[in-house]
Amino acid sequence: MIRPNVTGELPCDLGDGLIMRRATPADTEALAAFDALIHRDPGVEEPNRHVEAWVRDLMSGRHPTFRPEDFMLVEDTHAGKIVSSLNLISQTWAYEGIPFKVGRIELVGTHPDYRNRGLVRAQFQAVHRLSAGRGEMVQAITGIPFFYRQFGYEMAITLGGGRVGYRGNVPPLKEGESEPYHIRPATEADLPFIAALYERGMQRQPVHCLRDPAQWRYELNGRSESSEGKVMLRLIEHTGRPVGFLAHAARLESRHIWLWLYELDEHTPWAAVTPTVVRYLWATGEAYATRDNESCDACGFGLGEQHPAYASAADMLPHLREAYAWYIRVADVVSFVRHIAPALERRLSRSDAGAYSGTLKISFYRSGLLLQLEGGRLAGVREWLPAPADWGDAAFPDLTFLHLLFGHRTFSELQYIFRDCWCKNSQVQTVLDGLFPKRPSHIWAIE
Repeated sequence: MIRPNVTGELPCDLGDGLIMRRATPADTEALAAFDALIHRDPGVEEPNRHVEAWVRDLMSGRHPTFRPEDFMLVEDTHAGKIVSSLNLISQTWAYEGIPFKVGRIELVGTHPDYRNRGLVRAQFQAVHRLSAGRGEMVQAITGIPFFYRQFGYEMAITLGGGRVGYRGNVPPLKEGESEPYHIRPATEADLPFIAALYERGMQRQPVHCLRDPAQWRYELNGRSESSEGKVMLRLIEHTGRPVGFLAHAARLESRHIWLWLYELDEHTPWAAVTPTVVRYLWATGEAYATRDNESCDACGFGLGEQHPAYASAADMLPHLREAYAWYIRVADVVSFVRHIAPALERRLSRSDAGAYSGTLKISFYRSGLLLQLEGGRLAGVREWLPAPADWGDAAFPDLTFLHLLFGHRTFSELQYIFRDCWCKNSQVQTVLDGLFPKRPSHIWAIE
C-alpha cells in the first residue's frame, strides 16, 4: 500500500519510480490515450473515442471551470508512462436556492498492472486537499458500486432515472395534420431564454447545478462533437415564439436515444408539447442510427425520478428506468448545515413542526451535530460529541445522515434499513421530517 506524503506537496514521490503530480498541457495526448483505454466497456477492444475527446476538451483550456492542472496523475518514471489518473471539475450547486461549491471528481482509473497499490487513494487525498482549498464544501462523483465508499463517500443523491418507450408507442400525426410545435437548433441568442427556463424548472427539486453564461456557451458550441458529455440544445417554438427547450444526447447509447433536459414556460401545457418531442426524439434517433450504422430501438426521457412531462407521457414512454445515485462527500457536515440553515428554516416553517423550540442532538456515534431551534428558527448549529451519559435525540451510523440531508431517503426508510438509526420519540421524528423531507433531485452537473 502506498503511503502518500503527509505534507500534501506535489509532485510527490510514491516510491518505485512512481511520481504523483498535477498535469500540464504537455500531458494532453498521453492522458487522452490512457483514459480512452482505461474507460472502455468490458469486452471492447477499441479505445473509447468519446472519453478521448472529453479529455482533450478538458485539457484544451476552453472549459469555463477546468484547467489542465485539474488532472491528477501518477507517472511511472521508469517506464515513462501514465499509470493512474483522475480529475477535479469545479462547479457550483444550489441547495433550495443557496449556492455551495462542489468538486466533481471524474475519470478515475488505474492501469491493471498497477492496481491495489494505493494509487487512487493517494490521488483522492491530494484532490480532496485541492478541493477544500477552493472552498468546495462537497465532493461528488458518479461511479461503480461500493468503490468510492472507501474514500468517505455515500450514495446519497438520486442519479438518473426516467421513462422509456418504443417504436409502437410513438403517437402518429393524424392524416393531413402538421406538428403544432417546431423544434430547432438553439443559437447563442437563445441562451438567456434557455438559462432562465432552466433555473425556473430546477426550483422543483432541492439540489441543482448552477450554470453561468460561459457554461451555457460551452454547452452550445464548446465541446467536441464526439465528446462524452456533448448534448444538443434545441429550442421549442409555437407560431414563431419560444415556449421551451430541450437537450438530448449527441449519439445513441446502447441503441437508445436519450433526452436529458426538457422545460416549458408557464403558459404551455406539457400534454400539448410532449407528443411532438417524442416524435422528434425518435426521428433524431433514427437519423443517428443511419449515420452510425446502428439501430435505434428505444427513446427515453432521462429526466430523473419525477418530472411534470411524465404524467402526459405514460402511454408514449410506458417503462420506468430505475435511478442510480451520486456518491457524495461532505467533510464538514456542521459547516454545511450552518451554510444551508435558511433553507432548513423555510422547510420547518411549512411543516407540522413549524413552531418547534428546543435542542436537537444528532449523533453520528463518533461525532455529532447540535441544532438549537427557537420557534422554528435555527438559532445555532455546532458540533456535539455523543457520550454514554447522553446519546442524543437521534442517531445515524456511518454516513447515513447524508441521505436525510440531501432528500434521498426519509428517516423511516433509513430506520428500516439500519437498526442503529433511531430517534428518541415521535416529536423528534416530526422535526427531522420537517427539516429533511424526501425529494429527489435531477442534477445536470458540469463535466
